[in-house]
Amino acid sequence: MSIQGDALRQDPRVAEAKKLLQDAVAEHAAAITSVRPAQSEHTGDYDAVLKAFADVRGAPLFYPYVSSGLGNGALIELMDGSVKYDFISGIGVHGWGHSHPDLVASGVDAAISDTVMQGNLQQIPEAQEVQSLLIQLANANGANLDRCFLTSSGAMANENAFKIAYQSRFPASRVLAFKKCFAGRTLAMAQVTDKAANRDGLPTTIAVDYVPFFDAKDPQGSTERAVKVLQMHINRYPKQHASMVMELIQGEGGYYSGSTDFFKALIQVLKDNNILVHIDEIQTFGRSDHAFAFQHFGLDADVDMVSVGKMSQVCATLYKPDLQPRAGLISQTFTSSTSAIFAAKSILTTMTEPGLFGTDGRAAKMSQYFRDGLAKLAEQEPDLVAGPFGFGAMVVFTPFKGEKDKAVQFSKDLYNAGVLSFIAGTNPTRIRFLIPIAAVTEADIDGALAIIRDTLRSTVKA
Repeated sequence: MSIQGDALRQDPRVAEAKKLLQDAVAEHAAAITSVRPAQSEHTGDYDAVLKAFADVRGAPLFYPYVSSGLGNGALIELMDGSVKYDFISGIGVHGWGHSHPDLVASGVDAAISDTVMQGNLQQIPEAQEVQSLLIQLANANGANLDRCFLTSSGAMANENAFKIAYQSRFPASRVLAFKKCFAGRTLAMAQVTDKAANRDGLPTTIAVDYVPFFDAKDPQGSTERAVKVLQMHINRYPKQHASMVMELIQGEGGYYSGSTDFFKALIQVLKDNNILVHIDEIQTFGRSDHAFAFQHFGLDADVDMVSVGKMSQVCATLYKPDLQPRAGLISQTFTSSTSAIFAAKSILTTMTEPGLFGTDGRAAKMSQYFRDGLAKLAEQEPDLVAGPFGFGAMVVFTPFKGEKDKAVQFSKDLYNAGVLSFIAGTNPTRIRFLIPIAAVTEADIDGALAIIRDTLRSTVKA
C-alpha cells in the first residue's frame, strides 16, 4: 500500500500548480525593476496601517516598512507602492532576497504539508534533513559538531547552548563574553548582551564576565590585554566558568572582526581551564568565504558549540557528542514553522553546492564589489564617510565621524531615498549593510551606491 503523503507530493497537479505559481510570481516580480517613490493613491491606506502598528505596539516602527508581499531579488515593493533596495535583509535573514523562485517552490511544499508548525513531539523528515545539512556544513573542515538541536529563534539557540554548557560543567555558574557583544533579547540573553538599555529594569539572571575584543589597530597589544583580562576572571572565580560565547565578528557592536591569532590565544586559556568554546554564528552564518565564520578563522578543531540562525531560516545549536544533555534539558513545543523548515532545506542544499562560497564564490565577489564601491565613495567624500569596514558580506561605513544623531538621521534619509540599511555600534555609530548574497547583482549594487552617495551629500546640506 502506498503512502498517501508521497502520492500527494508526486501528484502531477501539485507540480503543475507549483510551476504556475512560480511563473505568476516571476511575471509580476519582473515589473519591479528599480527604486520608485510612494504612489499617492496608496498612501492613505499605508498611513492607516502604520498608525495601527504604532497603536498596538505603543511605538512606531523604526522604518515605515510594510511589504506588499512581492519583491524582485534585492528590490522590495512596499504597500504604498514604493520600491527600495533591501540591503539589510531583515538584519541578515533574507540572504536569498525577495520572491526567490526556489523559496516559492519550497513554500508550496510546506503549504500542502498537514500542519503549519513542527515540534519535538511530531516531526517531518525535512527537519532531519536540515539537521544533517547543518552538520555537513559545520564539519566540512574537520570539526566534530555531530549533534544538532533545531529551534525557532537565535536567542533560543543561544539559550540552549548555555544550558548545555552549564549542565556539562556543573557546578560552574558563570559565563564569559566579549565586551559589546549581542546574544539576544530573552531574559537570560539580555543579561549576556553588553548593552545596559537591553536589561533596564530586569533582574540579574546570569553572572557574566566580559573580555575586551580585538583591536585591529593594535593586534598584539589587544590580544595580550584580552588574555590578561580573561586570566584575571578565571583566577578570581576558579572553576566557576562554564563557557565563553564568542562573536567572531561583532554584529550589533559595530562589525568589528577578530583574528585567528587573537581567538587562538584566548581559546588556549579556555581549554587549559576546561571552559567550553561557544561560537555565536547567528548573524555571521553564510556571510564569509565559508558557511561558518569559525571556518574562515581556522577554529574547526577548537569549537565545542555553535549557535546558528538568521540566513538558515531555522535556528539551531550544534555541539560535540560528548556534550549530549540529559533528557529534559532542551525541548520546546515548536522547533519552527513548516515553511521555515522547507525553506531552510532549500537554502542549505544550495550552500553545500559549489558556487556560493570560496574566495571566488558569489558571496565573496558580491561583497567585494560593494566594498570597492564604498571605498571609492570614501575617497571622493573623505569628510563625510570613512570605511568600508566589517567582514565578508557584513559591511559598514562610518558617516559624519560616527555622530549617533547624524548617523541615525542618515539611515532614515537613506531609507526614504530607496536603500534599506541599519545602524550598528556606538562611539562611533556606523551604517551597516547585509546584502542578499544569493540574489543581489552588480547593477543593484551600482544603483544603491549612487543613492548612498547622493543621500550623504543631501544629508550634510540639510
